[in-house]
Amino acid sequence: MKLENKEALVTGGATGIGRATAELFATEGARVHIVDYNEKDGQAAVAKIEAAGGRACFYLTDVRSEESVASAIAQVKEATPHVDVAVFAAGVLKGAFKTIEELSMDEWDATLDTNLKGTFLSAKYTTPLLAAAGESVLLIIASGAGVRGGSSSYAYAASKAGQHGLHFKLESEVGPQGVRLHVICPGGIATPLKLANVAEGAEKEGRDPEEAKKNASLGDPVGVARILAFLASEEGSYVRGTVFTR
Repeated sequence: MKLENKEALVTGGATGIGRATAELFATEGARVHIVDYNEKDGQAAVAKIEAAGGRACFYLTDVRSEESVASAIAQVKEATPHVDVAVFAAGVLKGAFKTIEELSMDEWDATLDTNLKGTFLSAKYTTPLLAAAGESVLLIIASGAGVRGGSSSYAYAASKAGQHGLHFKLESEVGPQGVRLHVICPGGIATPLKLANVAEGAEKEGRDPEEAKKNASLGDPVGVARILAFLASEEGSYVRGTVFTR
């Protein structure tokens, strides 16, 4: 019970790394506030957590919209005066395997709006609740892409590099308020986003997408969730900086 009686907020908590994190945090004793636009899977996550004896709430939210994020965090504040740990895992990948000439403005904007603006808005409205906890943890899910390597998408790489850059300024602001901040850069993880990316790449090369997904040797989202649970706990309090995973 690393997170017993903690209040945890997870954006993108309906699927992928966010979903695995929400479920594990609940198992570790936290009440989890799931923030996502995917209502069907978000509500399913809450039902699964509650069926296992955990506590969770879902907030239908578009992280690209300031009004939507502000409304969701206001609802969270009605449930709890503080947040002990926040995980920003909401993300998309558009424009994969396209040259810079082929990449459309719609694909660029859709990716940057969710991944980078979504992180900014989530931080803007969540950090006061983190500061109110006295001691808290903020975990931003970025990627090796754009931080120490390339990507299949210009837009995705730029958005992830932007998240990593944003944290330097954010850390200097919230650190003195008792918020420990990490950027997490997972490797190839079997999330719906990554599996779709693998399939798209296979199709582009004329290979069987299902076979490509089967042979992709991707990691389990739960493996990343375990690292996040460690960082969110007292056990992880001596860790600093960016964390890379398999």
